[in-house]
Amino acid sequence: MVQRVTKASVQVDGEIIGQIGKGYMVLIGAGTEDTDQDVHYMAEKIPNLRIFEDENGKMNLSLTQVGGEILAVSQFTLYGDARSSRRPSFTAAMRPEEANRLYEELVAAWREKGIHVETGRFGADMQVSLINDGPVTMLMDSKKNF
Repeated sequence: MVQRVTKASVQVDGEIIGQIGKGYMVLIGAGTEDTDQDVHYMAEKIPNLRIFEDENGKMNLSLTQVGGEILAVSQFTLYGDARSSRRPSFTAAMRPEEANRLYEELVAAWREKGIHVETGRFGADMQVSLINDGPVTMLMDSKKNF
């Protein structure tokens, strides 16, 4: 999930461990079917989304064009499935060890592109704050299901 923000931060145990100004708050979930190929797709797709407004007020500029930052937070609950009951099932979420590897790979790919990336702490109880600009929120899926 990509949210266009004016600022965002993440805290663990009352301490801010990551914060950004203008950019994207990206909540990252890895599913059992995800691979390195999906990471590479998202590493290219997300920074090049044209969801910042140009001088005419049209969503026409990308994160890289506006010099934005990314706050990347792992969130396995994106794979919660509550269609058949009131208690969500997380069987579609990738096991933590492999999910963390893909999460770290994605963050590294963005940093290699010269993007300033802050992170949460994988597996921690985090408190996330943000100001969604617009609001603009995009659901992204490397399998292109939506």
